[in-house]
Amino acid sequence: MLVEDDQTLNFIVKDNLEQAGYVVVSVDDGLAAIRAFKAEKFSLCLLDVMLPKKDGFTVAREIREINDHMPIIFLTARSMTEDRINGLTI
Repeated sequence: MLVEDDQTLNFIVKDNLEQAGYVVVSVDDGLAAIRAFKAEKFSLCLLDVMLPKKDGFTVAREIREINDHMPIIFLTARSMTEDRINGLTI
């Protein structure tokens, strides 16, 4: 699952992953991400941190409540140490 609200970046990442042979479900906000995660089975979640409706850290926490072994990779322009620590502890 790819969660990215920037339409251009969403298209580029999704297109490249699909060209590499992956099946990608993409959504553009945090609420849609939770709905998609509950409805489908995913092998990996790529989450933007700054999302509308629910931020990526909140989405990750909710995903962890459902499946605490789901691999999550954060996509973000944020570089503060506290953001890195927050992402690594979810």
